[in-house]
Amino acid sequence: MRFTETELNGAWLIETLPTSDERGSFARTFCVNEYQEHGLETTFVQHSVSHSVNKHTLRGMHFQTAPHAEVKVVSCIRGAIMDVIIDLRPHSPNYRRWAAYELSDSNNRQLYIPKGFAHGFQTLRDDAVVSYLISEFYNPQASTGVRWDDPAFAIDWPAEPTVLSAKDRAWPLLDTAET
Repeated sequence: MRFTETELNGAWLIETLPTSDERGSFARTFCVNEYQEHGLETTFVQHSVSHSVNKHTLRGMHFQTAPHAEVKVVSCIRGAIMDVIIDLRPHSPNYRRWAAYELSDSNNRQLYIPKGFAHGFQTLRDDAVVSYLISEFYNPQASTGVRWDDPAFAIDWPAEPTVLSAKDRAWPLLDTAET
């Protein structure tokens, strides 16, 4: 695996390095030793999958508040997404900055998202499947988010969302959200 730290300190792009032969390919997607060498979380108590039927479906921007804040490792195992993270750590030099990365079933990328970040994505193709490793158990009382179109971030999404949940439409603007 190849680890590249992003411009938002603590977030990493991780590329799997598949080997191929006449049968197809094989790639390691997680290794405790390699994660530890980079100072990354190695305990993931949940593994989740989301399936989005339509292109330009938007999910986000989600996070859990402390003490239930979570690390996520996200990959797109079918289709393609624009994965977006926002640094909401108040003492970070990158506070309120966002970054976006394309993850797809063909580019072998994963995104490591540290605690204190909001996360969301927009599908770039129909029938996208996204896989998550999550370091904390889901806690409904700690689950929150900020709006995908909050002017405080001015995220440059690929397209206007075609599908967006009522919950994601209703997240507060940053200045009214608890981070």
